[in-house]
Formats: sequence, C-alpha cells, structure tokens
Amino acid sequence: MDGEGFPSGRPALIEAEDLWLTVPARPSGVNPTGNPGGLDILSGVSLRVGEGEAVGIVGPSGSGKTSLLMLLAGLERPTRGRVRIAGTVLGDLDENALARFRRRTTGIVFQSFQLIPTMTALENVLVPLELAGRADGVATATAALAAVGLDGRLGHLPTELSGGEQQRVALARAFVTQPRLLLADEPTGNLDTRTGESVMALMFSLQQQYGTTLVLITHDPALAARCDRRLHVRDGRVTADHPLRRDDP
Repeated sequence: MDGEGFPSGRPALIEAEDLWLTVPARPSGVNPTGNPGGLDILSGVSLRVGEGEAVGIVGPSGSGKTSLLMLLAGLERPTRGRVRIAGTVLGDLDENALARFRRRTTGIVFQSFQLIPTMTALENVLVPLELAGRADGVATATAALAAVGLDGRLGHLPTELSGGEQQRVALARAFVTQPRLLLADEPTGNLDTRTGESVMALMFSLQQQYGTTLVLITHDPALAARCDRRLHVRDGRVTADHPLRRDDP
C-alpha cells in the first residue's frame, strides 16, 4: 500500500522512497523482525505528501511512526532509501546544511512541548527568528503569541504556564517562520481532552491559514480523521492509506 492515495493536482512537498531504518542486532542475536543483521524499525516505506496537505499517521505503539517522522525531519538518517523535502534530498546535506534547511522549511511540535525552561514565552518563540537573523523578531514573535491567544503571557516562563498554554507557545514557535512543513508528534498526548481539542483546532486553523503541509502522529482516530489522508503504520510498514474529507466521522 506504500505511496498509494496521493492526491492528483497537488505538487509533492514530501517524497520518501523505500525507507529502511535498521538498528544493530542485540547481543543475543535475537530480533523480532528475524533480521540477523539488526532490528528493522522501518521496512521499505514509500510515501508522497502534497503541498498544503494534512496527513494523519496512526498505528500501535512501536510500529515506527515516530521513527518515520524523525526521518522526514532529518533528525535521523535512513539506513537505506531517500527523503526529498521541497525538492531537496536530505541525505545530500551535512549536519550544518541540514540544520539550516530545517530552519527555513520545517516546524516541529512535540508531545512534551520542548520549550527552553529558562526562557519566557516570548524568548522561546524568538529563537527561530534570531537564528534566521530576522530584524523584526520581537514584533513577529509577539504577533505569533497573540495569534494563539497568549498576548498576555509574553513574560511568563514555561513553569508558569499550563500544559495547554505551553503547547500554544510551541505552536507559535513552530509557525512563526511560516514553514512549508509542520511535523507534529502526539501534540495532545500530555493534555486533557478539552484542552487537546482546543489546541488541535488552533493547529488546523493555522495550518489552513498558512497553507502549511502537516504530518501528524496521533493515537486519536477522531483527530486523524480531521486530516486529508490517514496512513496506518504497522511493523515498520504503511499498511493502509485512506483519503478523507475533513468532515468525515
């Protein structure tokens, strides 16, 4: 099923071809996949994601979802295969070039927020702008926090914010440079249901506003159903690829 379901008429932002991720064999030599040379986390995954498309990735724990996201982010390199983002093959870049490419192209939202604890909300959102050398950083970061309803919390440290507020800061930081690609790994995993729904409504609103391509890992079928497509990952493979409408149940 890998690679099926790509919508016609949209140029591809993500093209992943025959991705394998293998870790070294355990000392005992016993591996669940039966590969004596190592443990296959991903086994020949291929997929394409269109510009502005929202894709939800679902599957059981340990199926390879987060590993796939890490490869798309360039935070891990595949054992075999190729990842092309916005026309650039990530494997052709060294670590410094990869960091610069990620800064220009990709926003990432984690389950654990990953805010810098010694920095205020404003300072956290400023980080990618300062790295990009933006002279309008303070004004842009302030506007980004206002867009997520936190204009009154600019000077607060992460420990002074609720979980939902911390994730809103993380969303503001991810969107502040208007990236072409947003990768989100269980962004509501540490939030209660009501707060999670509010944060996700905000994320989809920002995604549509900026035309951002979204790849979302979630265990919540209702959340995945808000995407344009839903990919099922099991045992390191994409086993199903379903096109959806945003109003599907």
